[in-house]
Amino acid sequence: MIFEEAAVLSRSFNEAVAEVKAAFASVGFGTLTEIDMQATLKAKIDKDIDPYVIIGACNPKLASRALEIDPQIGVLLPCNVVVRQFGDYVMVEAMDPALMASITGNDDIAPIAAEARELVGQALSHLMAPPELQSGAT
Repeated sequence: MIFEEAAVLSRSFNEAVAEVKAAFASVGFGTLTEIDMQATLKAKIDKDIDPYVIIGACNPKLASRALEIDPQIGVLLPCNVVVRQFGDYVMVEAMDPALMASITGNDDIAPIAAEARELVGQALSHLMAPPELQSGAT
């Protein structure tokens, strides 16, 4: 079962984190949380890992619609987007929002999840576009 969509970027890690936030913002997702797993694991258990950030992204319009249908859907929010060092590249992985519909079993969630999936795909596509096309993308 595929539970995520991914993009591989050839940028510095910090550039990639900033670009991920901008790409998701361009399709209506705000950043609610940013968890630096590298710093957290070092501080809590003295474990060294490669750069790894979890961004909690939320599209307020879609979240509101989903919560109206099923208040329990909040346990699946926000959409997590992982940005992690992957050798010389940076891997960006986002949870497939279609999982929300399948997990809840509520057919009324499916159109919202499909819309969210489309927007996540647009954000990831924006990240993979050549830089000269990124500034003009919406």
